[in-house]
Amino acid sequence: MPENEPWEYSLYIPHDLRAVTVSRRTLRLILTMHGLIRLVDVAELLATELVSNAVRHTKGPAGLRVRWSPPGALRIGAWDADPQPPEPPRPFEGQAESEDGRGLALVRACADVWGWQPLTRHGSHGKYVWCELSAV
Repeated sequence: MPENEPWEYSLYIPHDLRAVTVSRRTLRLILTMHGLIRLVDVAELLATELVSNAVRHTKGPAGLRVRWSPPGALRIGAWDADPQPPEPPRPFEGQAESEDGRGLALVRACADVWGWQPLTRHGSHGKYVWCELSAV
């Protein structure tokens, strides 16, 4: 499928930390098969942070969605069952010792744009946290 045609993939993720690795490897395969290898490293980092947050900080299932929109926008998003908004990204300063709290700061630093939106579907509530990378 050429880069000038839109496409979208979704991956259902059980509440299991191993799903982060599965999501990262699946994303690498998708981007490689679509000829977008130049975006793989940053996209993997972003997807890892989004999916990790969805799995670590919520109790239900989650999902990864990857969408390509010509002429060159890659949107990566993770949904989860928790309707609470994500914690705002904290500055990197003073976090050198901390293992937690850097995920959305990395997303903000590496993505062109990011955001979140509440979800309501079939009586379920949750949220969708997304970011975009430009390939142009």
